[in-house]
Amino acid sequence: MSSRRDYRASRASLFDMDRLEEGGLRSSSSYSSGLDDHENEKSMDSLHDRVSLLKRLTGDIHEEVDSHNRMLDRMGNEMDSSRGTLSGTFDHFKRVFEKKSNATICRLATYFVLGFFLLYFTIRSLLYFLYG
Repeated sequence: MSSRRDYRASRASLFDMDRLEEGGLRSSSSYSSGLDDHENEKSMDSLHDRVSLLKRLTGDIHEEVDSHNRMLDRMGNEMDSSRGTLSGTFDHFKRVFEKKSNATICRLATYFVLGFFLLYFTIRSLLYFLYG
């Protein structure tokens, strides 16, 4: 949470227009009459700090965008490979179910698996009630 406050503080100092007009850059009529070298150096240092902050921020944004693009490319490639695998599996199931004898064998295997799970949970619940 403190990093968010630091970000807001740095952003506020970056875009603090009141301080710019008071201490640094003044309007053109007062610029010619009252800005000495010390104030000019101070305002130049302030602008240099702000430009450096903006440069770091844009560099960080660029790195973040690059990392997100790499992640999205990787996800897209993985989705393409899984789509190919899923398509091959679906084609295989379609070939298996085209023949009536294969469909009967698959139905029988499904009934066997369901019966096994039903028997397992029945015995498990019976043992739970007997031995608590």
